[in-house]
Order: sequence, then structure tokens, then C-alpha cells
Amino acid sequence: MKTATTASAGIKRARVLVVEDHPMLRKGLVQCINDEPDLVVCGEAGTIAQAMKLAPSLKPEAAVVDIGLPDGHGLELVKSLKSLLHQVKILVLSMHEESVYAARALQAGAHGYIMKKETPEQVIAALRQVIKGEISLSGAATGKLLTRAVSRSPEAPLTPEERLSDRELEVFELIGQGKSAKAIAEQLRLSPKTISAYRENMKLKLGLRDSSSLAHQAFSWVQEH
Repeated sequence: MKTATTASAGIKRARVLVVEDHPMLRKGLVQCINDEPDLVVCGEAGTIAQAMKLAPSLKPEAAVVDIGLPDGHGLELVKSLKSLLHQVKILVLSMHEESVYAARALQAGAHGYIMKKETPEQVIAALRQVIKGEISLSGAATGKLLTRAVSRSPEAPLTPEERLSDRELEVFELIGQGKSAKAIAEQLRLSPKTISAYRENMKLKLGLRDSSSLAHQAFSWVQEH
């Protein structure tokens, strides 16, 4: 792996931690970052546990974090990394449209949000932007967030992503994918009792009467996003 300084040019290279669970995508992202003269990957992880084990000793200046990780939600990792390393700048990488998680990512402590469908050049540009301490969102996402902030009427119904907590939205999405309570509990490393409590909370927040209504709304929401 390349070091954090290019000796021939004397350029200080920003150290980046890459957290992505798909090996091929992670490999491509690492290659893309290491090809830049001012950036270098100091560590790679495929899970939240691996990232938190590496971060204290690596002390990265920036991290690229996938939102969908096998042992939890990427937003939980964002919060943990910011708590551990206050100065780290985080770019969230996601397959989800910005309207779903961009605002939550910023609230969790990230400096930027970019979708996986964007080009490598756009990802690198966003990474450089967050390293400088700037907020990196697409123009469309910025416009939507501003519009939502200034134009929502008090009577307008809240969407699931606005009503639910980060963890509840994660469980809601998994329900919409057709996963059972047991499978969700295993994936998130939580007890079935905890998942049941989340389901009850979601039904209350969304005004739903039973589990089939929750499953139907979750499925519809997943199809839309």
C-alpha cells in the first residue's frame, strides 16, 4: 500500500479509511483513491467492527463509508467514528437516493453523501470537498433539503424517513425487503425482543394497526426508493 507522502513530489497525502462490504467495489474504490496524488488509502474494512478496530491506530483524516453494512447501518458507524475521531471527515456512499438518507447522514456527522451510481471522478471530487471541511451534496439534494426546510406546512404528513429514527428506518427497510424478524435480529445483531419493540414503535409512529399493514407500507416504500 502506498504511504501517506509521495517522496518525489513532497505532497502530503490525505489518509482515507474505506469501509465497503463488497470486495470488488472496495477494491475499485481503493484503486481510484490511491491513483490520486493527494490521497492515499490507509486502511480498508468490510464491517463496522473492522472499521472501529482499525480507526484508533490509523487515525484517518477522512473515511468513505457505505451505508449498508452487514453488521449494522452505516449511519451508526458515522456516529461512532465522529465520537472516536472528532476531526475525521466522512463521505457516505450509498445506493439509496439522497432524499432518503442525505439529511440523516449530515445529522449523524458526515460532511457529504454521494450515490454509488456516480462516476469515480465525482466520488473523488466529493471526497476532496469533505476533506476541506465543506459539505458535499448534489445540487438536487441541496435544493430538496432547502425546499423541505422552508416550505413544509404544519399539516403536511411526514414520510417514514421523517418519522422514524435511524435504527427504525433500517428495520423498516429490512421488513420491506421481506426479511423475517429473526433474520433482521441476526443481521443487526439484536435480540428478537428488540426487533419486536422497534416494530411496535413503528406502527405507532406511522399510525398502522397491525403487522401486515406495516409490512405492506414497508414493501411499498422500498419499491419507491
